[in-house]
Amino acid sequence: PHLSHGGARVALKIIKNVDRYREAAKSEVEVLEHFCLLPLSNSFSACVHMLDWFEYHGHICIAFELLGLSTYDFLKENNFQPFPVEHIRHMAYQIIQAVRFLHKNKLTHTDLKPENILFIDSDYDLEYNPEMKRDERTLKNPDVKIVDFGNATYEHEHHTSVVSTRHYRAPEVILDLGWDHSCDVWSVGCILIEYYLGSTLFQTHDSKEHLAMMERVLGPIPSNLLQKTKKRRYVHRCKLDWDAHSSSGRYVRKHCKPLKHYMVSKGEDHKQLFDLIEKMMEYDPAKRISLEQALRHPFFSCDRKSSTRSRSNSSKKD
Repeated sequence: PHLSHGGARVALKIIKNVDRYREAAKSEVEVLEHFCLLPLSNSFSACVHMLDWFEYHGHICIAFELLGLSTYDFLKENNFQPFPVEHIRHMAYQIIQAVRFLHKNKLTHTDLKPENILFIDSDYDLEYNPEMKRDERTLKNPDVKIVDFGNATYEHEHHTSVVSTRHYRAPEVILDLGWDHSCDVWSVGCILIEYYLGSTLFQTHDSKEHLAMMERVLGPIPSNLLQKTKKRRYVHRCKLDWDAHSSSGRYVRKHCKPLKHYMVSKGEDHKQLFDLIEKMMEYDPAKRISLEQALRHPFFSCDRKSSTRSRSNSSKKD
């Protein structure tokens, strides 16, 4: 295929000619081509659109519509200052709609994280904060799209035992209990709390420590999940095998606290956001909220009427 898009600027994703990268790239192209055959819907509009693809010396090149910064890069360039709740609401609604579109089409994204959610346009207004002695950026338009379908997995395909980038990985994946669409829901919960805090909730590189952090934030892992796991080294007497007094234990206590303690305001919208996050971060995948249900959550009651609200509304600060 040729890139003939009338001189328009496109984003070109070039995947190195290395076997495992090539496989993921081919898989991504297949998924993106499948999207093109599906009846277009509102939900699809929040998934990035492929314009074309081609091979160059064995490197697969995919041309996409040109978007703005990722939500992670915007946070980073803004000194990791959290997004206002109004923006989180708008972004969350679009993310959930897009991932629900995948789930309806028998796909699980498996690698949802702030780096894979891009603003359509990351222009911002700049205001100086005299208290903090720094400039602060506020987005003009919080519309987002989901990218990177290289690890997206169809229901009928082989499910690799480990999916997701560490900090967004669901407990059933860590415990090797098998996974389905609901592992995406957990990742979205992690993303929303990160937008609210400005930083990652589970800052760790060790699986057992990760589970201990979950317990500190969300309470004990249900014993039925711990009974079923093949990872016996994580379990002692149907409980997480964890020493709260070790240096790692102290690290967890210092860096994590119960979920509700992260709320910076008792406002209704903050309460609703945390209620939604709590339902998305339910340990048991069978009890975890589905994205279908999430769209009907009271947090979105004002977004439901129109998921594409006017820019003037969506850029108001909380």
